[in-house]
Amino acid sequence: MSIDEDLEDDILELIAMDRLAIPISSMSAKLKRQQPELAKEIDLGDKRQYQGQRCYARIEDKNLEKARTLSEGIKLFSKKYPEYGDKLKEIIKQKREVKETHLYYGMNKGCILTEADYIGVMQSLGFTETTARSLYPELMAVSRSLAKKRKEERKIMIG
Repeated sequence: MSIDEDLEDDILELIAMDRLAIPISSMSAKLKRQQPELAKEIDLGDKRQYQGQRCYARIEDKNLEKARTLSEGIKLFSKKYPEYGDKLKEIIKQKREVKETHLYYGMNKGCILTEADYIGVMQSLGFTETTARSLYPELMAVSRSLAKKRKEERKIMIG
């Protein structure tokens, strides 16, 4: 394989990873939003515990000491040391120059990723070929519906 073919394969793999990450991330975010809502709906009553045939649950209250947030700390510091608090706020407001390096990537017009490109990435995530092939159509359906909401060229910070 030539250097150009290796480079092409690496870029295609990156594009396939990105396109798979979007629907998986979307599903993950949906699950993470639904979990707290469902947990709040579970009412264990006065018992505060449940022991079922296949599952159990209990509610425990804990008093925890938590550190102040940064904004709370700054507010308290400013009250205690007003002459320094204002200086601290000014320092925080100042912008600092940050250098970021991004890799931009995308597909050429008229070109597509193949099923094999996607299956290969899913296998690298630990899916068996059979599982990857069975998930492929559903993931692609979600990916295509989300594709309308994203730019074709993508970028990733690399430094």
